[in-house]
Amino acid sequence: MKPKTSSIQKKHIITLAGRPGSGKSTAAKLIAERLNYQHFSSGDLFRELGKQRGMDLLQANLAAEGKQEIDRLVDEKLRDIGANNDQVVIDSRTAWHWIPSSFKVFLDLEIQLAARRILSEMSEERLTSENIPRDPIEYAKVLERRLELENKRYKALYDINPYDMTNYDLVVDTATNNIDQVAELVVNGFRDWLKS
Repeated sequence: MKPKTSSIQKKHIITLAGRPGSGKSTAAKLIAERLNYQHFSSGDLFRELGKQRGMDLLQANLAAEGKQEIDRLVDEKLRDIGANNDQVVIDSRTAWHWIPSSFKVFLDLEIQLAARRILSEMSEERLTSENIPRDPIEYAKVLERRLELENKRYKALYDINPYDMTNYDLVVDTATNNIDQVAELVVNGFRDWLKS
């Protein structure tokens, strides 16, 4: 069992990690709205930095294995938010690591369901621009490959595993909870955590 964060150290920051398709961005936006907090997505920043370099998400992940520039820029932004901001909800696989005084949440979802969910919500433009397979089984393989690359990179760079549930204050299964239920569980958990 991990040590409790003392009330003096706690910040009004929620960090949401999770599997692809688990609803991190959607949940983070809704939670931020309900709490009247800011929202930040490191995935959006990573994607934008990759796009600026002419890479889709998988290519950016592959490139990040050899060069740490994109990871470094994202990490700097997360550390800056943790040091200088308050009342923010962050969806990111590593923000829990960079902001240990945050309320750390993991959204869980099985990979095949994740692939179907992501594809059903993806724009034609993104499907084409990021070379995403339209078959859920094939896309699940892409997601698994992406997770392997990310895990390998996070282990090498920081010696962390974002899929170790002991890193988090709350784990929510998004297959059995809809987005409103997820937001409610996180907001209530966050409020309880602040009081503890």
